[in-house]
Amino acid sequence: MSIQVQVTADGMAADEDRALFQEMVRRILQQEVAPDYEAWEEAHQLPRELWHRLGAAGLLGVDLPESLGGSAAGVEICLMICEEISRQGFGGLASGYNIHANIVMPYVLHLGTNAQQKQWLPRMASGEVLGAIAMTEPGAGSDLAAMRTTADKVDGGWKLNGAKVFITNGQLAEMVIVCAKTDPRAGAHGVSLFLVDTTLPGFARGKSIRKIGQHASDTAELFFDDLIVPDDALLGEAGKGFAYLMQELPRERLGVGAQALGAIEGALELTLEYVQERRAFGQRIADFQNTRFSLAQVRAELEMGRAYFNQCLQRYRADQMSVMDAATLKLMLSEMQCRSIDRCLQLFGGYGYTLEYPISRFYVDARIQTIYAGTSEIMKEVIARDMLGRVA
Repeated sequence: MSIQVQVTADGMAADEDRALFQEMVRRILQQEVAPDYEAWEEAHQLPRELWHRLGAAGLLGVDLPESLGGSAAGVEICLMICEEISRQGFGGLASGYNIHANIVMPYVLHLGTNAQQKQWLPRMASGEVLGAIAMTEPGAGSDLAAMRTTADKVDGGWKLNGAKVFITNGQLAEMVIVCAKTDPRAGAHGVSLFLVDTTLPGFARGKSIRKIGQHASDTAELFFDDLIVPDDALLGEAGKGFAYLMQELPRERLGVGAQALGAIEGALELTLEYVQERRAFGQRIADFQNTRFSLAQVRAELEMGRAYFNQCLQRYRADQMSVMDAATLKLMLSEMQCRSIDRCLQLFGGYGYTLEYPISRFYVDARIQTIYAGTSEIMKEVIARDMLGRVA
C-alpha cells in the first residue's frame, strides 16, 4: 500500500484527500504496527524492517518533492502522521518518526546541497536510511553552547571527537546529524552541523538506555573517536549550526505538539469507553459528577490546544512562526498532555496502574514530552526573554 496526496495551489492537501489519507494511515498502522507493538515495547527496540515497511507505504518523507522520493504534500500531512501514531498509543514510534521524518529530513532539505539531498533523502524516504540528530551531551544537557564534541579541520575533511547522549534512533540510524564545535572559542557561534555516516571508522554506539516510558524508541549514547568525515559532510556553513538549530526549532516543536494532541485524544477515547462500561456503587463511572467534570476539562483543554496548534501551523507555513511561538506551543501542549492523561488514568482506579490497560502506557510515554526538544523550564525562559530580555 502506498500513499499519494493531491495538493491545492497553496501546497495544502485537499480536504477530501486529507481525510482519505488519514484513514489510510490508520489502516497502515493497524496492519504494520499494532499486532507486534507490545513485543517491541518488551524488546525495547523497533525492528529495523519496520522503517522499510513504512517507507514502502509512503509514510516517510511525505512533504519531500517527488524528485527526492516524497509525495510533495504539505507539512501538515507529516504532522498528521505524528499525531495518528501517538493517538494509537505508539508513543515510542511517534518519537522515532518525528526525529526521522519531521526533523532530520527537513534539515537536509532546507540546508543541504543538491548532492547531499540526493545522497540521503530518497533513501530516507524509502526507509533504507534511518536518521537521528545528536545534540545533547552527558555534561551539557540543554546548554548547547557548552558542548564539548569538536570537529577539527583536516586535509579533505573534519575530525570529530566527543560523545552524545539520549539520541533517539541512535541504535539503528545509518545517518546522524552531529552538532560539534568547530571554533571552541566562539561559544554558540562556533557550532557546526555534520552529516555523519555511521559506518565510518571511529563511530561507536553505547548500549541502549532503558527508560520509564517510550520503550520501543531506542535511545543511545554515541561516541566519536578521531572520526574523519569528508568536506561534503558539513551541513550548511561552518559556525552557523546554532542559527540553523534555531531556524528548525519551530517544526521540531510542532511535531512534539502533534504527538501531544494525538496522545490526549487517544487517552480520552480509552477513558470514555471505560467509564461507560465500568460500574461502582450501583451506577456507571460515567455518571459520577467528578468523572463528567474531569473529562469535560480534558476535552475543553484539548480543543483550546488544537486551536493554538493550528494557528502556529499556519504561521509556520507562512514562515512567520517565531521561536517564542514554538516555545509557547511546546510548553503548553506537553504540560497539558501530562496533566490530561493523569486525569484520565485516575478514572481507571487501580486498573490504570496496571500494564494490562493501555492507559498506563499513555501515562509513562507522556512524561518525556516535557523534557526533550527543550525542557518546560527552558521554554519558560525563552518566553520570559521575549517579554523581559535576558537577566543582567
